[in-house]
Amino acid sequence: MTHPTPPILNAKELKALSQRSPDPCVCVLKHCQGWESVSEDRWPTQHMSLQGTLRHPLPEGQTDVSFEEFHPNGTRYESSTAPIALAYFPYNRCDVHACNKCGCAALKYTEYGGYYVDQRARLINPDLIVEST
Repeated sequence: MTHPTPPILNAKELKALSQRSPDPCVCVLKHCQGWESVSEDRWPTQHMSLQGTLRHPLPEGQTDVSFEEFHPNGTRYESSTAPIALAYFPYNRCDVHACNKCGCAALKYTEYGGYYVDQRARLINPDLIVEST
């Protein structure tokens, strides 16, 4: 069984999706203000639905997406105030999910280390989404 390819979302669409829920998240993801490890047994699969992706097709001749991060104000990857810059790591490797229970929107990607695989999630704060180039 093949699954349809999720739509590629831009910053405007991501912001609209993240503003659908007026209430803060009440699910297990509420602690994911910055990038947090969320194992498959903690990911609320039964409540989450795939809304889209931030993964764009690679330009011809390019074999992988960039690992460059975007932190113009000195934030760090794990910071809850780090900008959500779609063209930069790790956002360029994310899928976008929405909780059917509380309406929150979350980003999810897989971190591949030398000896581990780690699922990471971050709730989407629409105020942190930036149009970066």
